[in-house]
Amino acid sequence: MKNYIQPGVNLTIPAPADLLSGEVVVIGELVGIAATDAASGADLDIVTEGVFELPKVSANVFAVGDPVYYASATKLATSTVGTNTLIGVAVTAAPNPSGTVNVKLG
Repeated sequence: MKNYIQPGVNLTIPAPADLLSGEVVVIGELVGIAATDAASGADLDIVTEGVFELPKVSANVFAVGDPVYYASATKLATSTVGTNTLIGVAVTAAPNPSGTVNVKLG
């Protein structure tokens, strides 16, 4: 194949803001987790597949298979749709109150 570029699991993109390793990155429909720290505009490696433990809105409840959204204003995973971005599904239950949820990106 002459047009194959890469598997696409790890991507290098310009950082849309100052980011720390482990933070969620959303650019349009592209969702990933920052693999390293990066300043805004610098090259940033993101991981676009896998399961990650992410901070969540403490009062939100997730069952296995529930959709998980990302609220960029608070940098928290949430069950609230609104203007938030769908980032994946919960792969473990996360009760109220709790601080994290395990999310399969996708």
